[in-house]
Amino acid sequence: MFGRVLKLNQYEEIKQGEKGAWVSIGAYLALSALKLVAGYWFVSGALVADGFNNLTDIVASAAVLIGLRISQKPPDKDHPYGHFRAETIAALIASFIMATVGIQVLISAVKSLFATDHHVPNLTSAWIALFAAACMGGVYVYNRRLALRINNQALLAAAKDNLSDALVSIGAAIGIIGAQFGLPWLDPVAAIAVGAIICKTAWEIFYSSTHALTDGFDENELSSLRTTIAKTKGVKSIKDIKARVHGSHVLVDVIVQVDPELTLIESHRISDEIEHRMGRKHNIMSVHVHVEPHELAENIELSLTEKH
Repeated sequence: MFGRVLKLNQYEEIKQGEKGAWVSIGAYLALSALKLVAGYWFVSGALVADGFNNLTDIVASAAVLIGLRISQKPPDKDHPYGHFRAETIAALIASFIMATVGIQVLISAVKSLFATDHHVPNLTSAWIALFAAACMGGVYVYNRRLALRINNQALLAAAKDNLSDALVSIGAAIGIIGAQFGLPWLDPVAAIAVGAIICKTAWEIFYSSTHALTDGFDENELSSLRTTIAKTKGVKSIKDIKARVHGSHVLVDVIVQVDPELTLIESHRISDEIEHRMGRKHNIMSVHVHVEPHELAENIELSLTEKH
């Protein structure tokens, strides 16, 4: 019963994560249109670059949404652990899209910086950039809170993108305001900062996604899982423990050693208690527990030592 309820909650949480993706898409559609029109009208390279950044974010958010949809598919013959890693793949695709646009923005901004003639953007474009920053700041707060509540890494990556967009808009506003004081080169410099922030965010998402897809796992978190299992009544020692990330969830394989005099039923109860404790304390989706007799391991080590 506990396992069925836990799995049901996981799919409900992923469904809630779609709301955050739709909020991001809606905000990006409105703000990208506003920035591009205003950027070209008021001759602001930084605002145009910011608008193209938001266009990219629409594709990235759509990729996250598709990943969340796929990850809701139940386990099947080919995917016995479910489709949760679709979230991570979606985040990885989004990082590639962001990096591509970030590089394009950098190239365009550098060309503009070394151009012979510079246009001073209208001050109105700065207010538009600050308005956009406030909007994206609100979207970031909403998505971050939702991602932490449902423990969804794909949505958390989208929230980081929202924050970078807010910072990008602030940078664009600074460049535009600086140009009003006889520093026209400050606008393309702000565009360069925009491209750099996009590339930095893309790298962070790429690193996190590839680390998860290659079964990388945080050592400190693994130590915390080990401590919880070691404190379980009946566990004499932990012979081995491994963990890997599966979407926004964690899969654990552990070998525990117990009193060899215990019956099969008693050993099974210890395994169940480990699974329940891991679910309650760490929200672990699946724990595979292998039980071995404690003294048998010691005798094997002793016999090997005597042979040598």
